[in-house]
Amino acid sequence: MSSPKQRVLVLGGTGAQGAPVVKELTRDSKYVVHVLTRSTTSPSALELASLPNVTLITGSSLNEADLHSVFTGIDVAFVNINGFAIGEKAEVYWGIRTFEIAREKGVKHFIWGCLDSSYKISGYQPRFRTGHFDGKTKVADWISAQPRDGSMMWSVLTSCMYVEMLSEMLRPFPEVIDGEELMVFKAPVGNGVPPFIYLQDLAKYARWIVENPEKSNGVNLRIATESIGWEEIAKAFTEVTGKKAIFRDITLDEYFASGVFPDADAKVGHSVGHEDETLQTYRQNFSGFWNTWKENILQRDYELLDHILPERVKSVKDWMVLTGYTGQPRSVLKDYADLGEARKAAAAKA
Repeated sequence: MSSPKQRVLVLGGTGAQGAPVVKELTRDSKYVVHVLTRSTTSPSALELASLPNVTLITGSSLNEADLHSVFTGIDVAFVNINGFAIGEKAEVYWGIRTFEIAREKGVKHFIWGCLDSSYKISGYQPRFRTGHFDGKTKVADWISAQPRDGSMMWSVLTSCMYVEMLSEMLRPFPEVIDGEELMVFKAPVGNGVPPFIYLQDLAKYARWIVENPEKSNGVNLRIATESIGWEEIAKAFTEVTGKKAIFRDITLDEYFASGVFPDADAKVGHSVGHEDETLQTYRQNFSGFWNTWKENILQRDYELLDHILPERVKSVKDWMVLTGYTGQPRSVLKDYADLGEARKAAAAKA
């Protein structure tokens, strides 16, 4: 008689990071995957519902009753909370509370989806403060301080910029320069060489954590595909597509003046009242974001990552070839798509 399938709960399962994790865990019949979602009829939820061994559960990851219910009978939890939507303060609270409830309910392995806090790594230099980074690290630090008494294993999966963002927030735009049409990548990143991660490989690292608890318990696995500068991204784009591309470094002021955000001085945390003094503005948050990538604060151990996932995609150029990247727009982050709708609404009123 075969052993029962492990039951995995994914919080944030319909998001850019969670959906690939769900798909990876259901590529065979080894796991039963539960996904908590506010809407079981959204396009992303319906896509997951079509997968084998996936159960959608209506509820909120910010509701204690829903969490108590959804953690019942679960073996492994992968938790990725949208701190960008709820703000740093709420993410710290709900990250800790989610861990506590998981332990109450007898979950065997808790996996926290994280981002590095460049603010902490830099020795708390204010130019690196980025709320949607910092909240995740604060939760990870709290988790790592919990007693290791064997009652619940924990792991942290720390990611970075998604390489797929090169089709959205970071995509190039055509310009005619001296009579020649070029694709121009613009960012306030200077000579920075930041890490990017391919989301399908992120999901494979998540599966490795689930399948190797004897190696992943108590580990913060910091993942990436490649650390690469924008000049090299433009060069790779030209080599892969045959379209000439360049990188243009811009200032932070130019970046915020470009209209990337409808109101750069509005508060990050669109589901929170904007009078909350714990919230940063988009200008504050994304200044820290870009200073992080510009000054190479975050490092990765690629030898370790090759050992864990030998078949991983090893460069942004390889990702471009694999996915047929053209620089054309494609939705990746729901929060950014929502900002796009806000930009359109603002333009219509102008």
